Amino acid sequence: MIIIGIGSNLSSSFGDRFQNINLALKNLEKSGVKIIKKSSYYESFSHPDRKKPKFINIVASIETKLILEDLMQVLIKIEEKLERKRGKKNDPRTCDMDIIDYNNKIININFNNIEISVPHKNLISRNFVLFPLEEISPKWSHPITNEMISDLIKKLSDDEKKSILKIKKN
Repeated sequence: MIIIGIGSNLSSSFGDRFQNINLALKNLEKSGVKIIKKSSYYESFSHPDRKKPKFINIVASIETKLILEDLMQVLIKIEEKLERKRGKKNDPRTCDMDIIDYNNKIININFNNIEISVPHKNLISRNFVLFPLEEISPKWSHPITNEMISDLIKKLSDDEKKSILKIKKN
């Protein structure tokens, strides 16, 4: 199973944070990626600077015949199409797409001068990934530690557990 995360904390000329995420999903499908399941929307503080605009995030399981590098290229093109500007690390952005899990493999590569780790090295501390991931795949376990998603969520601080909000929106 391939799992991706999509987030937005800035509007684009296409619309608000929700519309950016929906357009990212539509663009994935236009690129031959099948969306199997997607989570609800979750709102959380910007990481690591809580003063920056809040993020809306989802997690989706997908099917594709694309190899990891080609999938990364598709994600980057979609981010650019949705007006993502690559400035400083953790700057606000219209669209951010990450590969969370790629068929339960452990991958570390340099792609276009970007160090890519799958699973993402900070996954275990990110409420905006763990909560939506548990929603779509409650039996998921971390490929490196073999910890269940529910156990990873239990390890989050009380603040991290309370500072994320599931948004009911179509």
